[in-house]
Amino acid sequence: MRQGRVLSGMRPTGRLHLGHLFGALENWRQLQDEYESYFFVADWHALTSDYADPSRLQEHTREVVLDWLSAGIDPEKAVLFIQSRLPEHAELHLLLSMITPLPWLERNPTYKEQLQEVTNKDLSTFGFLGYPVLQAADILIYQANYVPVGVDQLPHIELTREIARRFNHLYKPVFTIPESMLTEFPKIPGTDGRKMSKSYNNCIYLSDSPEAVEHKVKPMITDPARIRRTDPGNPDVCPVYDLHKIFTPKDERESYVVPGCRTAAIGCLDCKGVLLKHMLPVLSPIYERRVKLAGQAGLVEEILAAGTEGARKVARQTLLVAKEAMGI
Repeated sequence: MRQGRVLSGMRPTGRLHLGHLFGALENWRQLQDEYESYFFVADWHALTSDYADPSRLQEHTREVVLDWLSAGIDPEKAVLFIQSRLPEHAELHLLLSMITPLPWLERNPTYKEQLQEVTNKDLSTFGFLGYPVLQAADILIYQANYVPVGVDQLPHIELTREIARRFNHLYKPVFTIPESMLTEFPKIPGTDGRKMSKSYNNCIYLSDSPEAVEHKVKPMITDPARIRRTDPGNPDVCPVYDLHKIFTPKDERESYVVPGCRTAAIGCLDCKGVLLKHMLPVLSPIYERRVKLAGQAGLVEEILAAGTEGARKVARQTLLVAKEAMGI
């Protein structure tokens, strides 16, 4: 018996990396067994900030879906679809925008932060200001009970809840009030020690071969104070150790990696060798599945077509009820 409906989406910005795997996909893989799950490619959301160059949007969408499938997201268990193929999202977005007070959007912390921090793009657009309303439509049109998010996304889910309450109050109860399903994201450092990000060119991708992963791990930044092989190190400030926390069993970390580092009994290359010993058996099957799936012409499109039809049945019914409530 499923425990309710879960919905989550991901912007198509290209190939996915370890941050996506452990920040979202591992969680999705578990949720699909426990909940009625809807996972979508948020290509309209990508346009809110990257509208100036959509040339690779379709390519990136295929890359994202291949990574989902390779990581264990199962179209037999979850509904996988593309946002823009369902105009019902856009229509509900329009209807919800009629009742959403402008100050609710202007005080969105992400909106204010992005306007200040992103200096290489013009984000002073109606689409960027209003994307939380589109996000609300994405969630509410499937009557989702839960939305898995990190702490930084909580304000967006609360705004969705407020919009749903306002609609239900103004007209009649139509929308399920969704709840946040808080997900703890482990710290995933890039190969240069900073947060793993495509913009930093420091990613280990799910589509990387075992040889590519090894090539990226071996020169990774470690404790900057450990200059010579005989210098003791501090795992607490070492990006490689953050990856050990994910891949290496706790007993091996505590009995070998940590004391070996602190006493200089092992060198950084030894430490990375232990990491790769545990990392590659996790990542190699994902890579191998991806190669196999990528070679099956038409598979991704077939899966998305079926998922889009499944999603449309729910979206169309919800939109019909919402329009009737508004007298349309």
